[in-house]
Amino acid sequence: MDRFDRIFELNRILQGARRPVPRKRLEAELECSRATVKRIIEDMRLYLNAPIVYDRDYNGYCYDQAEGGMYELPGLWFNASELHALLTVQQLLADVQPGLLEPMLKPLQQRIDGLLELQHAGSEGLQGRIRMLQMAARYNAEQGGAIFQTVAGALAQRRRLRIRYFSRWRESRAERDVSPQRLVHYRDNWYLDGWCHLREGLRTFAVDAIEGAETLETPATDVDAAALDSHFASSYGIFAGTPEHEAVLRFSATRARYVANERWHRDQQGRVLDDGRYELRVPYSNPAELIMDILKFGPEVEVVAPLALREAVAERLREALGLYADAAASAPPAALAVKLTDHAV
Repeated sequence: MDRFDRIFELNRILQGARRPVPRKRLEAELECSRATVKRIIEDMRLYLNAPIVYDRDYNGYCYDQAEGGMYELPGLWFNASELHALLTVQQLLADVQPGLLEPMLKPLQQRIDGLLELQHAGSEGLQGRIRMLQMAARYNAEQGGAIFQTVAGALAQRRRLRIRYFSRWRESRAERDVSPQRLVHYRDNWYLDGWCHLREGLRTFAVDAIEGAETLETPATDVDAAALDSHFASSYGIFAGTPEHEAVLRFSATRARYVANERWHRDQQGRVLDDGRYELRVPYSNPAELIMDILKFGPEVEVVAPLALREAVAERLREALGLYADAAASAPPAALAVKLTDHAV
């Protein structure tokens, strides 16, 4: 048995005994020495606030009934590897949205630290050893935390939300009543999937674009999980809707091995071509986000189909080139060559 197993077993023995349990019996049932029994009892007293007392009359140990009722181990009970995994997740959450969940997680952190001390494996070793580099996170420091908590609270309580929302695409503001369905963390930002009662349909709202949120007394309208998955998860990225098209992309041989290991969509299909290039097929509905992902590869990718997507990407590239027309006309060809160092990312 390890220390956690012995603590659990000791608790079981003391709870089931009608009278104080002799130390010799504890040594036998816990398969350990006298010193180990004493150390486990002290650990439980110190870290788990267990009211274990020694009864001289019976020459044994029991829970102190004067404490008021039978003692129970804390509800939070993990082995060492599970505790370290939980701490890792906690650190990731802190990096994803600094300070956002700290009030709720701090008590949990303290309990985890206490349990880890039982195996002399404190959480200090994880601090500063986990990093998450955010490239395009959007967060309103003044009200983002409060709005996130309001949204999450309404989601948990299954209540409707009244939000004041700023649409970046339309550059307009509107007040909407929304039945929250789920929160999604995607590309370093939070999104709310919900049933919009103004549009009478499912919509995705960027949490950082919610300028005000109020929880209503009205119960939220629930949407079946299968319907949510069909609407939100079947198309490319956060642009929901049933896929209407399939993009056929061909990446250069130098990028093939990296793209082959990337997951763009759950239903994507890929294959290595005879010349070493990689062909990726991705279903999509709204092309906006897909175009952004294609453009970041520059000359390393070609859109083969559909024609509308190919033309849309070509037009964006022409517009970009237009910004550098003067520089391209005046610079010698050698000055326009840029050497890209290929990093395994």
